[in-house]
Amino acid sequence: MTQPTAAMREAMAGAVVGDDGYHEDPTVAALETRFAQMVAKEAAVFVPSGVMGNQIAVRVLTRPGDVIVAGRAQHLVSFEMGAAARNSSVQFATVDDANGALALREVLDIIDAEDDHQAHVAMVSVENTHMPSGGTPWDVAAMVALANAIGGRPVHLDGARLFNAVVATGTSAADYAAPATTVMACLSKGLCAPVGSLLAGPAELMERGRIERKRLGGAMRQAGFLAAAGLVALDTMIDRLAEDHARARQIAELFADSFPEAGYNPSTCRTNIVAFDHPQARQIVDELALLGVEGGTVAPRRVRFVTHAGVDDDDVAYVAEVLGRFKPSVR
Repeated sequence: MTQPTAAMREAMAGAVVGDDGYHEDPTVAALETRFAQMVAKEAAVFVPSGVMGNQIAVRVLTRPGDVIVAGRAQHLVSFEMGAAARNSSVQFATVDDANGALALREVLDIIDAEDDHQAHVAMVSVENTHMPSGGTPWDVAAMVALANAIGGRPVHLDGARLFNAVVATGTSAADYAAPATTVMACLSKGLCAPVGSLLAGPAELMERGRIERKRLGGAMRQAGFLAAAGLVALDTMIDRLAEDHARARQIAELFADSFPEAGYNPSTCRTNIVAFDHPQARQIVDELALLGVEGGTVAPRRVRFVTHAGVDDDDVAYVAEVLGRFKPSVR
């Protein structure tokens, strides 16, 4: 939903570009270096989308037939159209992630089951912030505990909204990424760049990642036009995420008051996502859209409303006005 800023458009117009397929685009190289430094990894790869970043991580960290342990509601599991199975011939063992984190005991039980002739667990994936639970940020100590407990297996951090977690908790991106072998972050979404995500990790894995990017059709030529906007995003758009978080909390309180039957606790809204369960979820979303309040569902009975740079205080006031007189129709 976000639009590139004027500074991004100016940077794109003036970007110095080359052929990134041959590592000859200096703006892409600068963006990859900048992100790798921010997350304290050896190297990074610029990719068109977060899905591609996740899928490349799967391809470099697993072999066909392997198991990935992940939360059952994570993007990698539920919102990538079965890409891991299609692209990498791997399978998932899913665990409870209703509160955003992984149930560590369940993770360890799945790994322990290898001794009972079950498939090899090649990696564990975490999502930070965790979108389906309401943009919940991980506690870095929990990530460290997970990485220490899984016997040297790699951790992939799906950090599509990593910088929302950074701003909400005061934890650095490097600290969040330290327990992970690979980390992905999106430049679009809250950071407002028009296109692109980044995958970072050990240099050898990222070189393999470039090969997998090409196999997936993600090698771009003069991509510096896009990378230029990404550099502006990293320079100027992270700190302002706090504004999105504050507005989301206000909207969460409005929804909690309007739908007490949902049992939604607005204090669980710590970043930019308002998400709660309601038996009329899709109906509520459809009828609010007719009144100019746009949201969506992430499950048949779970609504999601997201704040971003295009949502201002007047918009929050409008939501309050609409919810003050809204009642779902009887069906």
